[in-house]
Amino acid sequence: MNARPLIGFGHVWHRRLRPVEHAFRYPSYFLMLPMRSLRLQSHAALRRNQRGWISFHDRDHGEGAADALAWFEQLLADEGIADADGEVWLHTFPRVLGYVFKPVSFWYAHRADGTLAAVLAEVNNTFGERHAYLLAGPELAWGSEQSATKQFHVSPFCEVRGEYRFRFERTEDLTLARVDLHDDQGPLLQTSVGGVLETLSRRSARRAFFGTPFMTLGVVARIHWHALRLWAKRVPFHGKPPEPKRFVTR
Repeated sequence: MNARPLIGFGHVWHRRLRPVEHAFRYPSYFLMLPMRSLRLQSHAALRRNQRGWISFHDRDHGEGAADALAWFEQLLADEGIADADGEVWLHTFPRVLGYVFKPVSFWYAHRADGTLAAVLAEVNNTFGERHAYLLAGPELAWGSEQSATKQFHVSPFCEVRGEYRFRFERTEDLTLARVDLHDDQGPLLQTSVGGVLETLSRRSARRAFFGTPFMTLGVVARIHWHALRLWAKRVPFHGKPPEPKRFVTR
């Protein structure tokens, strides 16, 4: 448990296949945080639960409590996952100038030997709601495809039905999370987020901020801009259903 926090520079990609094709690709950056190492030793370049150009706040995850890792570890225990005794890496967007919107974050729970014990995809929508998809089991591994039934409303241009298909890649200096949505007609959405990793430092944080000073505001603005474009293309609009009764879909 002596890993250092990382920052990734890459892209967010999204492609809709039906009933009309619609795609975008934007430069982005994100944090990759070794949460158990940070429990033992804080890091000077990480503004945690503090003000900063780029910062991380625990309450932006889970149930909004002061210790996001404690929440995640309790979730694993409640789900009967007892072998995640290695590092827990959190792939997430930071707060920028105190403002935050995280469409999705990924928790990677490792065993002591470095293999994956569980992955949690934590999803937020623009209505202030949050839901999580937990992937675990003997077939979970880097590069393997995992699936979960869609339970949570994200976009009014997609019904709450179908199946998410997840695939995760990680090397020493690269990471990629791929999430595709399939329905009874086949592939509907293809998405990915990832990039090149380097050690988080004051210098790399400055480069991220000044390279994209309004990243979070840009994410929210682009969500609404592309929603307007889908509406103009006459993609069917679906009303928002109630939240799922359970916070976690296994």
